[in-house]
Amino acid sequence: MPALSLTDRIDALLPQTQCTKCGYDACRPYAEAMARDHEAINRCPPGGAAGIAALAELLDQPIALLDPDCGTHQPLQVAVIDEAHCIGCTLCIQACPVDAIVGANKQMHTVIPDLCTGCDLCVAPCPVDCITMVPTGHDWTPALAGAARIHYRQRQSRLMTRHHENSTLAARTLANKAELASAAQNDAPAKQRLIADVLARARARRNKATS
Repeated sequence: MPALSLTDRIDALLPQTQCTKCGYDACRPYAEAMARDHEAINRCPPGGAAGIAALAELLDQPIALLDPDCGTHQPLQVAVIDEAHCIGCTLCIQACPVDAIVGANKQMHTVIPDLCTGCDLCVAPCPVDCITMVPTGHDWTPALAGAARIHYRQRQSRLMTRHHENSTLAARTLANKAELASAAQNDAPAKQRLIADVLARARARRNKATS
């Protein structure tokens, strides 16, 4: 059995949330940067102090505090979709790096909690602000990290097969592209109605929250 490369050993210590908070597109590119370019070991908020300590031991470096520019360490969270307000735009599905969201174009979406890594990449793209992050009440384990790595790689493989894209963050959003997307793009009135509906629902929700 071949010996693991330094990148492999570093990658094994990363949480595999694929959250991009480190400034890289996923955990593996960050691991490669640490192995090849001596990137700082303190850029992973999900890994927290324990992750930094493990990387420091492996790379024979002093322990450092988490880089605040990358965020703060938080207890594990999971995404939850307010299904009553979901408009089925598929943007959250496209953003999820591990296929933890299921749904169809213009139909309700939902999150599979056991697959969600808490990366929160689905929150910002939602046009009606119907996704929130809630505590899971349990810790992220090596077994969960291993499963997340597999799901991420499967998604990347599908991206390459279906869209001939590389594994950059921009390419990630093309996964699970709705079959009707190209038709919708050619239907300007339908697109305008969809945008108007999205904006109307978003305004209604915000007005209700502030009233």
